[in-house]
Amino acid sequence: MARKAQHVVPSGGKWSVRAAGSSRASHTFETQTEAIEAAKRIAQDQRSELYIHGANGRIRDRRSYGNDPASRKG
Repeated sequence: MARKAQHVVPSGGKWSVRAAGSSRASHTFETQTEAIEAAKRIAQDQRSELYIHGANGRIRDRRSYGNDPASRKG
């Protein structure tokens, strides 16, 4: 499975979840919270990144699920 980052973006008064590079939404929700939860599940399953955009379209938060470097003592 391809590891495409997921983006939560405003879309005509609603909120959409889109894979990076995709012009079409995979899901659309009434609230940003619902969209974030759905995108989080997808990103966790794919071990990818999640980008949350604000109402102005700019990225306001970024979360990583699985691509973090290993912890090292010292």
